[in-house]
Amino acid sequence: MYQKIKGTEDLYGQEMKYWYWIEEKARKISLVYGFTEIRTPIFEETKLFVRSVGQDTDIVQKEMYTFEDKGGRSITLRPEGTAPVVRAFVENGLITQGFPQKYFYIGPMFRYERPQSGRQRQFHQFGAEIFGSPSALADAELIAFVDRFLRDIGLVDFEIHINTLGDAEDRANYKQALREYYAQHLEHLCDDCKVRYERNPLRLLDCKVDVEYAKQAPKLIDYIGENARKHYEELKKLLNGLGIKYVEDPRLVRGLDYYNRTVFEVHH
Repeated sequence: MYQKIKGTEDLYGQEMKYWYWIEEKARKISLVYGFTEIRTPIFEETKLFVRSVGQDTDIVQKEMYTFEDKGGRSITLRPEGTAPVVRAFVENGLITQGFPQKYFYIGPMFRYERPQSGRQRQFHQFGAEIFGSPSALADAELIAFVDRFLRDIGLVDFEIHINTLGDAEDRANYKQALREYYAQHLEHLCDDCKVRYERNPLRLLDCKVDVEYAKQAPKLIDYIGENARKHYEELKKLLNGLGIKYVEDPRLVRGLDYYNRTVFEVHH
């Protein structure tokens, strides 16, 4: 008898009613905030993700479902939604329609991860993108959007953690500071962190094994330039004005290359 692939799920019956309900809530709140839906293929050229997500990220190195098609092209099942949406935005000339533009998407993504609670190899992602607005207003709008969606589906005991990654030059300086700090402890790091040290030192802060080293590591905020710092302060003022509670988390980072300035995540 054939069985489903590990890390995937069959959805049917009552479970589908929950899915319809969640997706309906997602679409309604997106329209309220002025987002329009965009749908992209579930597979793209591999080089799109290598270029956008980053050659040295865990996603590209270990987690992508990649294969060669009959035309000899390297194809990857999408591991995340941002890169395909940006590709579609550029390829279809949407850039000529003025700014800002706001899109949302709902669909399956694929990563070869160890299946565990809340983490599957095929998972569904609801995402939103704002193009053409470098203002902190766009960041505040997205955070408010997430806060509203979570409350609309009945969640109340959650925290929104925020941080700033600064600009590219800020991160380069910070990565160098991390390398210098962790060089003193390299022989004591776990095997994964020894690889991260070489490839992407920002990911050292995510380690669940070498937590004590991360606690004593240099703080990213100390390496942020004036422009990014002003952006971050403006974001906090906007969130305070909207009455949105947040937690400043100096260890919150993202290892994907396309992240810039504001990062946030929800803890529940």
